[in-house]
Amino acid sequence: MTRTAIVTGAARGIGAAVAARLADDGLDVALIDLDSDGCAAGVRRINDAGGRALAIGADVSRADDVAGAVTRVAEELGPPTVLVNNAGIIRDNLLFKMSEDDWDSVLGVHLRGAFLMSRAVQEHMTRLRSGRIINLSSTSALGNRGQANYSAAKAGMQGFTKTLAIELGKFGVTVNAIAPGLIATDMTAGTARRLGMSVEDFYAAAAEQTAVGRVGRPEDIAHVASFLASEGASFVSGQVIYVSGGPAD
Repeated sequence: MTRTAIVTGAARGIGAAVAARLADDGLDVALIDLDSDGCAAGVRRINDAGGRALAIGADVSRADDVAGAVTRVAEELGPPTVLVNNAGIIRDNLLFKMSEDDWDSVLGVHLRGAFLMSRAVQEHMTRLRSGRIINLSSTSALGNRGQANYSAAKAGMQGFTKTLAIELGKFGVTVNAIAPGLIATDMTAGTARRLGMSVEDFYAAAAEQTAVGRVGRPEDIAHVASFLASEGASFVSGQVIYVSGGPAD
């Protein structure tokens, strides 16, 4: 029986790489992002390779959008048994410059989005007594200047992960988090530009601070997500795996 996965924030970057890898692993994949057109290329690549994929436009911070998206996935691809909560935004600023909207929007997409998506899919997973929830945290959960909102959201994601692991384990559902270091994506390239640095210099400086001497790639995260989604990871739950090219402080 083919399993069905949902990946949020799947239009580009980490989400797109995770969706492609899960499709390579033989799963049917629903790619969710604010604009379904942004996922069209990813869906086309998966379908052209012989897989099954579906693009859905939804705001994960809105309960109605989430309910509609999960219902559509279940009807068109089958009940979801893998969920990757990857959707996220950044609104970086120092605390005294940070607006309430900067705070609310970041926590809304990351934490509220993960809550709503997990609550919606757990009905399918617990009924089937099988499931994998993979949440994207970050090394920023340990603290990062100018990211009070993002750091709080990513730290919250770790507590959320551990709690769901306790609640859902008896139903055959594992819940884990991946905490990436700096990954070369459009989002981090945007950070470089906001800091007044070239993307190349920004990545080079980050690589110098990384034990393996390079920044991460979206595929690095996809490999770990692939394992956590697999049957072989059935005894791994409630864990936060730092994928940052070295020890996390």
